[in-house]
Amino acid sequence: MRADIVTTVSEINKSLALLRQRLNWDTVSHRLEEFNARVEDPDLWNNPDSAQKLMRERQTLVDAVAVHDSIAQDLNDNVEMIELGEMEDDQEVISDAQSALNELAKKAAAKELEALLNGEADSNDTFLEVHSGAGGTESCDWASMLARMYLRWSEKAGYKIEMQSETPGEEAGIKSVTYKISGQNAYGWLKSESGVHRLVRISPFDSAAKRHTSFCSVWVYPVVDDNIDIEVNPADIRIDTYRSSGAGGQHVNTTDSAVRITHHPTGIVVTSSEKSQHQNRDIAMKALKSRLYQMELDRRNSAINEAHENKGDAGWGNQIRSYVLQPYQMVKDLRTGHETSDTKGVLDGDLDAFMAATLAQDVSGKSRAEASDLD
Repeated sequence: MRADIVTTVSEINKSLALLRQRLNWDTVSHRLEEFNARVEDPDLWNNPDSAQKLMRERQTLVDAVAVHDSIAQDLNDNVEMIELGEMEDDQEVISDAQSALNELAKKAAAKELEALLNGEADSNDTFLEVHSGAGGTESCDWASMLARMYLRWSEKAGYKIEMQSETPGEEAGIKSVTYKISGQNAYGWLKSESGVHRLVRISPFDSAAKRHTSFCSVWVYPVVDDNIDIEVNPADIRIDTYRSSGAGGQHVNTTDSAVRITHHPTGIVVTSSEKSQHQNRDIAMKALKSRLYQMELDRRNSAINEAHENKGDAGWGNQIRSYVLQPYQMVKDLRTGHETSDTKGVLDGDLDAFMAATLAQDVSGKSRAEASDLD
C-alpha cells in the first residue's frame, strides 16, 4: 500500500482512537443498558425536565457510538477495496477508494474535534452578545454584520435562535444584540468567538470613500443548566423596567415591559425586551445566572478566563480576528494564524475552520499524544 494511503489510514485510526477514549469505550455498552433501563421506568416523566435531560444524554451517546462505528466500517471497506485493487492492478478502484478515504479523514478529524468539546458547559446552549465599539454608525453597521454572520452560522448548524434583546443604532445597524442559541455543543463551538473583531473597509457612509477601521466585541457564555444552582442575593441586584425602542411596527412595546437587571457586585447588566414583563424577568434572571456561572468557569479554566479578561474595550489591544475588505480580501485569526481570502463566505457564516483551529490549538497537543498511546 502506498505511503500516502498508509498515512491517511493512520490519521483516521488516530481519530477513532480519540473518539473511543472520549467515549470511555470500555463502559459504553454498560452505560447504554443503564440509559435504556431508566427510559423504561414508568415514573420517568413525573419530572419532565429531568426526563428530557436523560433522553438527550442517551441520544448523544447513541449518536456518538454510531458515528464511530460508521467511520470504522467505512475505513475497513475502503482499505479492503484498495487491497483488492492492488491485487488485480486496477488503478481506478484504488483511486476511487483513496478519494473516499481522503473524505473520510476529513469527517473523522471533524468528529475528533467535536469529541474534544468536553468542558463542563460545552454541551450547553449559549448566549451570544455583540456590542459595537467606538465609531458611531460605522461600528453599529459592523455589529449588524457580525450578528448576521453568527445567525447564518447557527442556521447552518441547525441551531435554534432566539433574540433576547436589541438596541438599534441611531442611524444604521445596532449598538448591541443578545441571542440565545440552542443546540448540542452550541457553547462549545461558539465560545472561541469571544473577543474583539476588527473590520477594515471602504466606508459606505463616507462620501469621500475613505478606508475606515471599526471594532466590535463579542461575548459568549453558556446557558445555565436547570440542575446547576446559582444563588443570587436579591439585595445585590436592581431591576428596572422600561419601554423598549425599535424600528417600529408590531414589535415595539407600548408598555414598560422590557426588563434590565444590574448585579452590583460584578457590574453585570442583562436585558430582555419580549412582550411580557414576567417573561422578561425570567429571561433576564436566567441570563444573569449564566453570566455568573461563566465567571465561575473562568476561574477554573485559565484559557477561557484569559479570553474573557481580554474582552475589555473594543479596540486594538484585545483583537482576536481581523476582517480586511480593502485594499485586499482577508480574514485572519490572530490567535491561531488561520486565514482565508473568502471574506464573503466568512461573513455568510462559514466559521467552522476558524472555530476548529482555535479548538485544536487549545487541545490538540495533549489529545494527539493521548490518541497515539492508544494505537
